[in-house]
Parts: sequence; structure tokens; C-alpha cells
Amino acid sequence: MADEKTVLLSETEEGIGFLRFNRPEIHNAFNAQMTVDLIDALEDLKGADHLRCLFIEGAGKSFSAGADLNSMKRAGGMSHSENMDDAKRFTHMLIALRNLPMPTVALVNGAAMGGGLGIVAACDIAVAVKDAIFSFSEVRLGLIPAMISPFVVEAIGPRQARRYFATGERFYAHEAQRIGLIHEVVDDMQALSKFSERLADDFMHCAPGAVRASRELIDSVIWREMDRHMIANVAKRIADRRASAEGQEGMAAFLEKRKPSWTKPE
Repeated sequence: MADEKTVLLSETEEGIGFLRFNRPEIHNAFNAQMTVDLIDALEDLKGADHLRCLFIEGAGKSFSAGADLNSMKRAGGMSHSENMDDAKRFTHMLIALRNLPMPTVALVNGAAMGGGLGIVAACDIAVAVKDAIFSFSEVRLGLIPAMISPFVVEAIGPRQARRYFATGERFYAHEAQRIGLIHEVVDDMQALSKFSERLADDFMHCAPGAVRASRELIDSVIWREMDRHMIANVAKRIADRRASAEGQEGMAAFLEKRKPSWTKPE
């Protein structure tokens, strides 16, 4: 088991990618090797412009239970400097996930806690089975969810974070949806699979370059003042897309009542 990859990458012929956490025996909890394997996988994905989307899932019954017991014991014996480096490594991994060129989708099949919730929040889209359990459990260990906080607070807002960061309480998928942590709740694994198939089909009908540009657009306007610089920014972005090969093809296809070139054949 020790020689097995903790993170698995695969893709379909159509360009749908899958990243799977592969430590089901301990609920896909993170250790140093899994973090390294995930960083390596994300590095490989940086140049995967052919992928239309990436689904992230956990093997077995859980999505990810956060840090594993041995990692927590190790952290307790590290120096302050070593803990700083370890924490930065995990945060850089989340940033790399956030900055991938393709849309990312968390398929939450079971428990998601601690660092696992950082993965969920860093993805563009998240869907969970209704009995999935969530918890920012760090405070119950005398810790805080520092590394994942920028991504989680962006997803759920400061008011909800004040509650769930401070209580460490467990909650289920419908509450996670209510506070903005996930987008959709489905009944079971079969429904989760069907949802991912439908979402993949949606992405296959979208221009890949336009999808990337739309994600970049959000980062360029979020929390910014609506001033002349903002107006110039958004005007340039739409002008660039209208002049792009995809923009020209998309408008031509609409006017000619045909499917654009990037749409998969029926």
C-alpha cells in the first residue's frame, strides 16, 4: 500500500479530467506525501489546455478528512520555521488548484473536513451527496483553519465563517449549500455520477478559451471599485473576446444556426 500513488490522474478521450485522492483506508486524509503528490499532479495539469474540466473526488467513503494523525503528530514536533514552511506548501497547493486553466469541480462523496474543505472551496463548483458531513474541526484541536481560510471565507462570507470556524460543529450537505460552500446537493453516488456527466456535457458546449477568460474576469473584478479603471478592464476583456477566433466562430455559428466548432458531435 505504501508504494501506491496517493493521488491519481486520468482523463477521457473527450478531454474530461479526473483527480482522485487515493487513501481510502484513512478517509483520504492528507500527509506530507499526499501533499507532494497533489502538488506534482497540479503542476502536470497547469499545461493541460486540452482538458475541458477537472473533477476532483475521493476514493472510498470520504472526500477528505483533512490531516492524518501522523501528520498532526509530526507538526507538533516541528520548529516554528518548519511549521511555517509546511503551511505555506499546503497553501501554495490550494493556489495552484485555484489557478488551473480548466474549471474544477469537487464531487463530495462523503466527509470533508479541515484541509479537505480547502479543496472544496478552492474549486469553481462543488456538489455533494446529501449525507456528506462537513466540519471546520481545527478549533477542537486547539488550532485554526488558517491555510484554507482565504478560499473558505470567499465562498461562505465572514459571518458564516465566524460561526463555523469558532464552533467546529458538524453539518450536512444542505447546510453547506445554504451557506455557499457547495452549489448542489444530490441524493446518492449514482446521482452524483449523473450530475458530473451532465456538467461535463455542459462544458463540452462551451468555448474553452471563453471559459478560461470568464474565470479570469471574475478575479479581475471581485472586490474592486467600479471606477474608470474597472470600466476599461471589462471593456477590453469583451473587446478581446469579440475579436478572438472563438468569439468570431461563436457569433457566426449563432447567426448561421449551426453548432460552433468546439461542440462535441452528437
